[in-house]
Amino acid sequence: MCGRFALAVEKKVIEMLFQLEIRMDFAPRYNIAPSQDILAVRIAPGRGEREAVLLKWGLVPRWAKDEAIGKSLINARAETAAEKPAFREAFRMRRALIPASGFYEWRKDPAGKQPFYIGMKDGRPFAMAALWESRDRAGERLETCAILTTAPNGLVAPLHHRMPLIIPEEAYALWLDPRAGRAELEDLAVPYPEELMAARPVSRLVNNPDHDGPGVLSPPGPGAL
Repeated sequence: MCGRFALAVEKKVIEMLFQLEIRMDFAPRYNIAPSQDILAVRIAPGRGEREAVLLKWGLVPRWAKDEAIGKSLINARAETAAEKPAFREAFRMRRALIPASGFYEWRKDPAGKQPFYIGMKDGRPFAMAALWESRDRAGERLETCAILTTAPNGLVAPLHHRMPLIIPEEAYALWLDPRAGRAELEDLAVPYPEELMAARPVSRLVNNPDHDGPGVLSPPGPGAL
């Protein structure tokens, strides 16, 4: 699964990677958690061009009577999203990319759970596949999302049985294209190559989402491993 991630890069780096302009306040984030607003890239409804928007992390289907369902829909399995009632319409019509510089997973150790930060070896940001939904709420628009997951690669497998579905840069246009077919989209649902990624233990500060600064990426304290 993906339950915590970071986007600790400058705005211009994201704009260059996704070929768009971010027209909102932007600051590096080190500890992004479910229920928070997260930066997403999608095709603007009715305009056909890429846009950067904020989506609440935790998808609320259009048919849901209770928005609390979003707390349990922060992730969707890439292998079954096209069929599940909560995700199938969004999979067909409303796909997005979530920029990230890394994500976190935890390893169970005798001293407790040790967090690891996982990202690209070269430090470049990347894109996690997502689905989004929109609905009216008391006259306001509520837009939510879920991050897709897939089987882990060899780097992530010792830490967790799932990992975020990372879309390679050359497939951004395909993933966002509302005309893309199910088969070609599902061909993207594979673990990202482990040889391009790196993982390292970090401070247990990340366990508390209130800690959202560079310190969460510090090496673990004595005895943590």
